[in-house]
Amino acid sequence: MALSNFFKINLPYGIKRNENGQWTAFNREYKPLGEYDSFKNVPDSDFMYTDYGKLSDKFLMDLADDPSSAQMDDNNEIHKVFLYNDATNPSNNPNDSKLWDNYFEKLKKLAILNSKLEN
Repeated sequence: MALSNFFKINLPYGIKRNENGQWTAFNREYKPLGEYDSFKNVPDSDFMYTDYGKLSDKFLMDLADDPSSAQMDDNNEIHKVFLYNDATNPSNNPNDSKLWDNYFEKLKKLAILNSKLEN
């Protein structure tokens, strides 16, 4: 089944870090933003990763829906953060302005990140 909701297809469900310390956003199907086919295999190399430098645990936990929404890797570093869950998904509750405000605050935090361009 493919996603059919603009929110779930085109807006971040979470962010993840690769082995180089770079970050990318993914949608509700854990696919790149804009990908809607649940059955399509999307290799990790198809994601657009960007180097934002080291993101602090505090910054990442501020993005996480709750403490269990941050996943750790083998080095006990956060490598994946979920911005919402089914209960806090603003598109499931279109009239709940608090859920929308909370989600947009997270997007604002992400929007001000600057990439570390190589010279």
